[in-house]
Order: sequence, then C-alpha cells, then structure tokens
Amino acid sequence: MKKIEAIIRKSKFDEVRAALHEADIDFLSWWGVKGQGTAKQGLIFRGIAYDVNAIERIYLSFVVREVNVQKSIDAILRSAYTGESGDGRIFVSAIEQSIRIRTGDRGDESLYDKEQKDA
Repeated sequence: MKKIEAIIRKSKFDEVRAALHEADIDFLSWWGVKGQGTAKQGLIFRGIAYDVNAIERIYLSFVVREVNVQKSIDAILRSAYTGESGDGRIFVSAIEQSIRIRTGDRGDESLYDKEQKDA
C-alpha cells in the first residue's frame, strides 16, 4: 500500500479529481492550502505593496493498493499539467498498516469493498 499526496493548482482540481475517478480512485481527501515556491513577486495596488508569494493550492491525499499506484500518478500528471512553473508535486510513501473500522479488514483488503469488486 502507498500513500499518495499531491499539491496541485487550485484551477486544476476538478480535472484531477475527474481523472482519478476515471482511474477508479474514488476515495480521497483534499484541503485548500497556501504555499510558497521559488518564484518571488510582489504587487503594487494604489501605492500599497502586497506580498503575493502565498499561492493557493489544493493538497490531495489518498491511500491505494500497489496495483493502483502508477495509474494514480499518471492521472495526476496528465490532468494537473500546464507546463508552467508551479504545476505542483506528487509524493509517494509506504503505508505499513490499514484497518477498516467497520469490518476490521486489514491490509490492502481494507481499501476496497470486496463484495462490490467481486460482483
């Protein structure tokens, strides 16, 4: 099992979520976050200088079975891409254990509904 976390442009969120859905990744969490990259810029409006380095982003997080790792990454790469600086990052890390609270299922079986997949 792997945890996939991605920081993407806010404007690409709907496309990324749709691409993940097409890749059969339906359970994910996201947060609106602000971040700062290497680009530095300021804005002067009516004689007042504003720091606009804090850029709004979406932070996605979800856990998948090994068989879904690459297609999840590919879906994010394809849908979040603009070719410009600031497209975001994807992080992949190992998950030691997963337990479904309702059934007590452990490991990768806790990540999908076996009855629905087998039917």
